[in-house]
Amino acid sequence: MLKISAPRKAGLRLKLLASSLAIAASLLGASQAFAEKLVIIVGGMEKQIYLPAALTNSLGYFKDEGLDVELINSRAGVEAENELLAGAVQGVVGFYDHTIDLQAKGKFLTSIVQFSQAPGEVQMVATKYADQIKSPADFKGHTLGVTGLGSSTDFLTRYLAARGGLKAGDYTLLPVGAGNTFIAAMKQDQIQSGMTTEPTIGQLVKTGAARILVDMRTPEATAAALGGPYPAASFYVQQSWLDAHPQEAQKIANAFVKTMRFIASHSAAEIADKMPKDYYVGDKTLYIQGLAEGKAQFTPDGRMPKDGPETVLKVLQAFSKNVQGKQIDLSKTYTTTYVDAAAKAVGN
Repeated sequence: MLKISAPRKAGLRLKLLASSLAIAASLLGASQAFAEKLVIIVGGMEKQIYLPAALTNSLGYFKDEGLDVELINSRAGVEAENELLAGAVQGVVGFYDHTIDLQAKGKFLTSIVQFSQAPGEVQMVATKYADQIKSPADFKGHTLGVTGLGSSTDFLTRYLAARGGLKAGDYTLLPVGAGNTFIAAMKQDQIQSGMTTEPTIGQLVKTGAARILVDMRTPEATAAALGGPYPAASFYVQQSWLDAHPQEAQKIANAFVKTMRFIASHSAAEIADKMPKDYYVGDKTLYIQGLAEGKAQFTPDGRMPKDGPETVLKVLQAFSKNVQGKQIDLSKTYTTTYVDAAAKAVGN
């Protein structure tokens, strides 16, 4: 019979304990690694307004934070919003205005990183209708293209029309998506005017198919069109997810804040070099030109612009029956907690 002396027994116990701790640590590590797998849906990956998502991935900032992030594409922001509410994804790269719209419906979303201080959108008019449609007041009797009904382009188009003195029944909204489907709808006269972003804007102007009617690609132009700063592209999550996953939220914020600093400190050409080549839609020069013209829309630090939420609420209240008459707590639609901490983590 094998006997183990007291010292040897103690040593064996220590070895077994160490082994158990190692296994536990390994299992914990595996669990944490699984928890770090995140799915983020983007309301149009190829749109320049949402380029921080793909750029962050390209620069390796997600991996630097120990995150395994899968970016998936959606046709419009409203589709991305629905996927988030269904629990199919952890976060959305989409417009901040959805947080207000959904709070009015009793659902709480929180923007934790603000990518832009202007929509980056342009209201285009088909060239052959340019003499008829000279301002939003001329939308009456026409069909207007939006990415999707209930999308941010829907919201902004309705606001421009309302500001032009029109009622909802004076015009028709048609969901046509973005990119090639938007271009086709305009060329085929399915829409006479519509709201879109780069690189679609540049393609339409270059071919002569459409002209710019209302430009909202810079803070200055946005203030003229909407009456103030309009925080648009953002990263938002369900508040319930944020409460349960503050560490993951912080890591995502760290990654995105580094990207916003990269955008602020690099030229449009340098940024374009980091983007997937298929985003150029066959014309890198035009892509760079569009990015240079709209680069001012991006925040340098991921923070919410001063008075921005108030402008967005005012825009939605002008036409949205969902929001009109509702008490909206803007402080629950965004937080700067994570970008403030990110600024310290990545260095001021």
